[in-house]
Amino acid sequence: MNPEKERLKEISWKKWGPYLTERQWGTVREDYSANGDAWKYTTHEMARCKAWRWGEEGIGGICDNKQLVCFALALWNKKDPILKERLFGLSGEEGNHGEDVKELYYYLDSTPTHTYMKMLYKYPQAEFPYQLLMQENGRRSRQDPEFELMDTGIFNEDQYFDVFVEYAKADPEDILIRITVNNHSKEKAALNILPTIWFRNTWAWGYDNYIPSMYGISNNTIDIQHKILGQYFLHCENSNELLFCDNETNCTKLYDFQDGKKYCKDGINEYIIHQVKSINPDRGGTKAAANYDIVVSPNQSSIIRLRLCKKHDGDTFRDFDKIFNQRIEEANNFFAELQKDIQAEDEKMVQRQAFAGLLWGKQFYYYNVDRWLKGDPSEPPPAEQRLQGRNKEWRHLNNEDIISMPDKWEYPWYAAWDLAFHCISLALIDPVFAKGQLVKLTHEWYMHPNGQLPAYEWSFSDVNPPVHAWATWRVYEIEKKSNNGVGDTQFLETIFHKLLINFTWWVNRKDKEGNNIFEGGFLGMDNIGIFDRNMQFPDGVVLEQSDATSWVAMYSLNLMRIALELAKTNSVYQDMASKFFEHFLYIASAMESMGEDNAGLWDQEDEFYYDNINYSDGKRLKLKIRSMVGLAPLFAVEVLDDEVLQTQTEFAGRLRWFLENRPDLASLVSRWHEKGADEKHLLSLVRGHRMKRILYRMLDENEFLSDHGVRALSKYHKDHPYQLDINGTTLSVEYTPGESTIPLFGGNSNWRGPVWMPANYLIIESLQRFHYYYGDDFKVEYPTNSGKYFTLGEIASELSKRLIGLFTFDDKKRRTVFGDNNKFQSDPAFNNYLLFYEYFHGDSGKGLGASHQTGWTGLVAKLIQPR
Repeated sequence: MNPEKERLKEISWKKWGPYLTERQWGTVREDYSANGDAWKYTTHEMARCKAWRWGEEGIGGICDNKQLVCFALALWNKKDPILKERLFGLSGEEGNHGEDVKELYYYLDSTPTHTYMKMLYKYPQAEFPYQLLMQENGRRSRQDPEFELMDTGIFNEDQYFDVFVEYAKADPEDILIRITVNNHSKEKAALNILPTIWFRNTWAWGYDNYIPSMYGISNNTIDIQHKILGQYFLHCENSNELLFCDNETNCTKLYDFQDGKKYCKDGINEYIIHQVKSINPDRGGTKAAANYDIVVSPNQSSIIRLRLCKKHDGDTFRDFDKIFNQRIEEANNFFAELQKDIQAEDEKMVQRQAFAGLLWGKQFYYYNVDRWLKGDPSEPPPAEQRLQGRNKEWRHLNNEDIISMPDKWEYPWYAAWDLAFHCISLALIDPVFAKGQLVKLTHEWYMHPNGQLPAYEWSFSDVNPPVHAWATWRVYEIEKKSNNGVGDTQFLETIFHKLLINFTWWVNRKDKEGNNIFEGGFLGMDNIGIFDRNMQFPDGVVLEQSDATSWVAMYSLNLMRIALELAKTNSVYQDMASKFFEHFLYIASAMESMGEDNAGLWDQEDEFYYDNINYSDGKRLKLKIRSMVGLAPLFAVEVLDDEVLQTQTEFAGRLRWFLENRPDLASLVSRWHEKGADEKHLLSLVRGHRMKRILYRMLDENEFLSDHGVRALSKYHKDHPYQLDINGTTLSVEYTPGESTIPLFGGNSNWRGPVWMPANYLIIESLQRFHYYYGDDFKVEYPTNSGKYFTLGEIASELSKRLIGLFTFDDKKRRTVFGDNNKFQSDPAFNNYLLFYEYFHGDSGKGLGASHQTGWTGLVAKLIQPR
């Protein structure tokens, strides 16, 4: 067996990993303001001086799994006004489309146990254009494109460094670090490289006054002592200068308050940039760096080697290169085995970088809401109104875990439905971690006592689509396939019981009328509605949502499927499976019609699903927006083999009784009484005709289908915007294929035209399930009006190709994701380094939004993997 697979059996190999966030400033966790203005309470400018309460940030960094000791890279090109200790970006209010990182960096490789990792940071040799980026983005409107670092021209003459950071573990607590600096310019260039190690500040808050220590025992070795971690040494080969200060807030600079502390968090910055005596001459503290002041010749490289370990003996670096080469070879072998059935080398590279982004996306996330609301004993008491402010209903929430993040700069906090998608791709390489992530959110210190799953820290009470059961089943299946057909039923059973509570919350809280038509709010698709779907409506007015109802129908089928699997070894679960089967039928009935005269969510005229507004006087208004909301009913599909009904007799008997006694409901389920190929039964919200009509629009290149996947909003609305007058104000939804032009939900995401990977992935899976039932004889036109007909399985494959094609080279050796940027497209120092964007332009396919949202965009790794 590959050594990496063996290491996955031992949790100790994951003690150290890339668990450092890229941005701690501007987060809810660090916000103690009275009005909840997280972006203004802590800023990038403050970050170098302020000791963080809840976590640490850095570039290409690592830490232990409790983030007691952190290591990251700092740089200075002799021109910048500050050390490059953290990635720069604009806050939610500074960017013309919300928060946005303004740097170029790439995650290139990682094994699941982080025994080998590699990332790249591109550092300009000219002064970093902080002010230009702020001013130009501030000048631009929401109708303008974002002004990125590449747009400043700072890379035009190739005057920059490629800084590669690599890690290799000799054992779980012996970490080799290699920093390689390539000078791309035609002239020699000077650079300070400052590998930095520090303790997270755990002592300043009034709970534990123990202060760990680190001190220099030579010019190239730092002794690190912590009562929990024990003793470590950071060996810095050929270092001539070690610098020490403390991870303490510089109160004098930030608050004009003298607290007696001399060597604060920004001490190394002040010493290097301004030659201030701000480092500890006794060579001790809680933060330290080795200062490598180097000059790199044109088109040449310089390598720095370090080792963080428990040993302090003679020749620390004797076996360094041998271990590094061994770990790289093992990583190559691990992925070679996984990718043995992938033919194209470019696809292998895309998949491996997608996995790298997912694995580097792990973060130590610490947030105790009760403590945060009340404030800490040693700090000034927060304003009283905070107790009635953000997340006040979530005082039970106490998270202190390694969690997969959507994007560690733009979204350095977990999001419930994002996390579910992350786990699908992660299950291919580390199913134990994927399962642990899904279970984690159902723990009592995450899930609300009422059963709701936490959405994200900006508002834990927001409602995300209930995809947790779907992800649970898919992860179970993926692992079962790789484990010779043996599934982890204990995982399935554990999470099933918790999801019963969550399902009950959905039924009780999001079906106000008790009619099996559900509300839910924005449901993750930020601006897809004509108004904020989270808004409070007047008494008696209800927004009934096609997508919310479809999600709960899908949820019912997912739980039924899980219950049937568990019933193979415990017949009690047959009764639970019956419950969710019946619940699904009630929802199917409600979506069909809730009265006469076309009153359901299906519109007979347009032959599409829409949201409804139900008024207190009984009137209904269909919101005729052709969007992903109307495609969501496709997601609720399940196929049961006849074998299930033959072996699980209690379930089969209950189904027969129900269908015989409620023929009105049985008739709504697609062909339930007809067995498909190989004795299969189909459960779906959409019968053959409706499915065809939905696919007719979805596969129309003048509506949903783009060259790069399925758009979130039909292109029909480009020339036919949907308008609605509310109290004299006209609201409008029109096709917007790029960034959002409205401020709804911060304006940094757009569901009114772009292509989104998670929604497309669900569409592809649904088509595969339909094909599994209908077989090769059932074909539809693809694209619409093309005269060409394909099976649903073939269409699923074609959609996958379009999505994979966002990242792979086309026949002109260009990558769609890079858009029209010639530097990215043609320069070999750029065109093989990929960014996995949040979403993609609905016409051109250019990557948009968060640039490192490998989380759910990393689903491309699963699409590439042969089935």
